[in-house]
Formats: sequence, structure tokens, C-alpha cells
Amino acid sequence: MTELLGYEFFRNALIGILIISVASSVIGTYIVTRRLVSIAGGVTHACFGGLGLGYFLGINPILMASIFAVGSSLGVEWMSSKHRVREDSAIAVIWSLGMAIGVLFVFLTPGYVPELNSFLFGNILTITRADIATFAIFTTLLLLFVAVWFNKIVICAFDRDFARVIGLPVTTITTIMTVMIAICIVLTIKLVGIMLLMSMLSLPQMIAETRYSQIKPMMIVSAIVSAICCVGGLIAACYIDVPCSALIVILMTITFAIARLAAALHPNR
Repeated sequence: MTELLGYEFFRNALIGILIISVASSVIGTYIVTRRLVSIAGGVTHACFGGLGLGYFLGINPILMASIFAVGSSLGVEWMSSKHRVREDSAIAVIWSLGMAIGVLFVFLTPGYVPELNSFLFGNILTITRADIATFAIFTTLLLLFVAVWFNKIVICAFDRDFARVIGLPVTTITTIMTVMIAICIVLTIKLVGIMLLMSMLSLPQMIAETRYSQIKPMMIVSAIVSAICCVGGLIAACYIDVPCSALIVILMTITFAIARLAAALHPNR
């Protein structure tokens, strides 16, 4: 472990993992408790359209993925609230359209797209100091917003009609959280990739949910679980030379199975 810390790429990966673990625990808890895991999958796959278009136009693919992520998440919210389209139906449209656009523009892009695999499957060891700074700024803003508006966020998430009756800005709060989800997804793509991103936003929360039903404890426990599994997967991957993101998901899945078994054997503890 000590010798690994001597490498800058490992230190960057370790710091990046810990920061994203905190951000994904907050966003993931909001997603899981609101039953919005499917929207995370829809936005994640819609990002692929932004990546493909970015490569085709020669624009930063992460920037284009961010635009697609925010646009698709707001589009789902708009279709479900304004046009009474079922949320799962709106997600299906965004999901399939984003993937179709991505495949089209990747095919049209001349030559080979070298970084496509890292966006699809993740490459934690390529995290840079600029990425860490971006992660840290986003996580700080997210924590500040949630800390100040926590009670209002909870009310708007679980009872919008009551929130409107007592005068809360439901649309504003919901829109901000939707944008936060989209940004978190885009930033985390480089960590675990499009294919494995949903695990970061659901499994730690599902583990915490086996023992806690309140949002604050779920956020804290899921952040701890996420950090332990991510660091464990990173260290193990460096020694056995396998993809780190796959190990992280496997560790989280094993932890979830153990947590569910423990909850079944000791339901009252």
C-alpha cells in the first residue's frame, strides 16, 4: 500500500474515488428513495449521445455529455410533469435516443475513437488533478445545497402537493436536484464508465437501506460503504491487474448480499 501511494496516478485515483463516493451517496440516496434509479440509467445512456457528438464535432466529449445529461434529465421531468407522460416511458425515449445518437456519430467519426472504452467501462487510474478539482467543487456545492435545503428537498421529494400548499418552490428545488443528478452522472462516468455507473448510485444506498430508513443515516452509511468498496477495489485491481471498476461493483454486490443475509437473520437488530 505504501509503495502504491508513491505513484501520483494512484493518489489521484484514491482522492477522486473518495470525493465521488460522497457525492454519489447524496445523489444516490435521493434517487433510491424517490424510486428514480431508472432515470439515472436513462441519463447515463443518453450521455453516450453527447460523447459521440463531441467526438464527431471535435468538441470536448465530456462537455457535450454534460449538455446531453442535463437536457435529458430536464426533458424527462418536463414530459412527466407538463405533458403527463409516464416517467418510465419518457426515460425509455431518452435512453434509446441517446444511445442511437451516440452510435450514429461514433460511426461517422473518422478513424478510431481511442477514449471510448474508458467512457464505456471506466478508467479510474486516468483521473487528473483537474478532475479532482472539478469533483471537489461539485461535491462542495452539492453538500452546501443539501445542507441548507435538506428539509425542503425531502418534502418536495415525497409530497409535492403538500409542498406547494405550504409555499415551497417545488419546481425550482426539483429542477436543481435533477441537474445535480445529471452533473454527478457525467463526472462519475470517467470513474466507473457508462456501463457500471448505476451501481455507484444504487448499491451503497441499498446496503444502507437494509438497516436504516431515514435519509440522513442512509447518506452517511452509503458514503462509508461506497468509499470502502471503491478503495478496496482500487487496491486489489493494482495487485491482480484487472479492471478496477468491475472489482468495485463486485465488492458492492457481495456487500449487499451479506447485508441482506444479515438483515434476514437478525431482522430486529
